[in-house]
Amino acid sequence: MALRLIIDMDGVIADIYAQYARFEASESGIKRSCEDLKGKSESEVFRNLREYLFTRGFFRDAPVIPGSIPALKELNAQYDLFVVSSATEFPQSLQEKYDWLQEHFPFLSWKQMVFCGSKAIIHGDIMIDDHFKNLDSFSGRTILFTQPHNDGLPEKNHVRVHSWQEVLDLLV
Repeated sequence: MALRLIIDMDGVIADIYAQYARFEASESGIKRSCEDLKGKSESEVFRNLREYLFTRGFFRDAPVIPGSIPALKELNAQYDLFVVSSATEFPQSLQEKYDWLQEHFPFLSWKQMVFCGSKAIIHGDIMIDDHFKNLDSFSGRTILFTQPHNDGLPEKNHVRVHSWQEVLDLLV
């Protein structure tokens, strides 16, 4: 029986930081560097973050994180893979995230997509996420995907990765 692999969407396969930056630059002309973001929460850096998250198209138009498509294809062949996203806080995101996954990851079945409120209910063998709050409550093996908000912070008991190639090196 294959191990169950849980993969977060935002910040792991969908580049929402690029979306935050794009929305902020469009709105205010402010262009952020990675150093501006390092170790700070998204809400500390992007003052209109909540507005962006409720804007139609925010999730649908997010860029794909480099390397995630071929990596998920490979992992999908070896694991019982699920993409799990905390989506119910932003109701418009449910359809957008589903459509985004269908476009960029058409090899995943609708049965492999889980949209929820809290990830505390999620069980599996391995979880890849960019937020400590999700990894800390997970009972299996945890992999922290580096994003600016967690960059420079201690990994705790999680294995840190900076790219999808590093994920493949760990799991394949």
